[in-house]
Amino acid sequence: MSTPGHSRRVPIWDNARAACILLVVLGHAIQRLTYDSDIAQSLYYLIYAFHMPAFALISGYFSRSDPPSRRRMVRILTDIVLPYVVFDGLWTLTKFLVEGRSDPNLTQPSWTLWFLLALAIFRLVLPYLALFRMPLLWTLVVSISVGYLPNVDSTLSLSRTLGLLPFFTLGWWLHHHRVLERHGILQRRRASLRLAAGATLIAAGVCAWLVVDDLKTMHLGQWLFYEEDYADLGGTQWWAGGIRLLLMAVALVLSVAFFLLMPRREYRWTAIGRYTMYVYLLHSFALYPLRESGILRGLDPTWLWLPLVALLSVAITVVLSSKPVRRLFRPLIEPRPRWLFAQPDIIGPGGTRADPTGSRRPQTPTTAGS
Repeated sequence: MSTPGHSRRVPIWDNARAACILLVVLGHAIQRLTYDSDIAQSLYYLIYAFHMPAFALISGYFSRSDPPSRRRMVRILTDIVLPYVVFDGLWTLTKFLVEGRSDPNLTQPSWTLWFLLALAIFRLVLPYLALFRMPLLWTLVVSISVGYLPNVDSTLSLSRTLGLLPFFTLGWWLHHHRVLERHGILQRRRASLRLAAGATLIAAGVCAWLVVDDLKTMHLGQWLFYEEDYADLGGTQWWAGGIRLLLMAVALVLSVAFFLLMPRREYRWTAIGRYTMYVYLLHSFALYPLRESGILRGLDPTWLWLPLVALLSVAITVVLSSKPVRRLFRPLIEPRPRWLFAQPDIIGPGGTRADPTGSRRPQTPTTAGS
């Protein structure tokens, strides 16, 4: 049994979340380069093939399926819903000031904010999913079936949420059944597995580069967003759901390879994994001028500019997770509006809270010495 109030951070998950958030920033940063570079386009496909499914897996692993307490219900509001409302408002204001247009609509998430809505919905439906005998199978059926429904779209991020739901559920299932702990996967890594994992990711990138023109023709980028229905993506055949199933299998394989490569020990950069919400919510504002100004278009040669943009992504990730930035933006990203609730004390004491995507687990006898 877990001991309430005794928890510790598990470095591998912080490392994985730090790497995931870097991939998020990198994927958004190189998007403009993909118009002029097949190498950038191939890297873009590789990143989008698994980085958000991997994030959903981690989020599910650190989610609980028991009926939520009042405090947990409040945390969904303060850690996910309120930041979503605040930053959607900031994006509306930014577009009005910069572009002279404004279309405030909380049901249509601005740019990166869709994952906050997805995370909130994931947390809300998990206790119900856990009641089923085969929750993974049911979520897989939902994910594939929703692509046939044109009325399930980006409203409230529902299409992406249902599309990625199997990965979130799989993450919860792995922890619920203690699969990783029972097999000692979090404690040891064989060199052969690491080599295979690295080879898998490299091979996927090379394959994407070799057939990049075909992948462009099939609009792979849109398929990887889990946002549009199959008909809009050109998949009008009855077996279009099989394409999503194949892409989900690829995402799972690449995610496993990604996790196998994650270091088990703590490093200086591990701390970034504790503050991914800051990077996630703020990086789009940092990249907005670069993306909209056209600076990243037509850059040549790719071998020079792609690494420079990658280094810029690393710098943005490090800066936005730094202590000064966290101190400045904490009221927006970790709000504590006691005035909003009938029982203000339910929010709890002050101080930095754990990131809502997790990486902190209750201390247990089986993991205490790992």
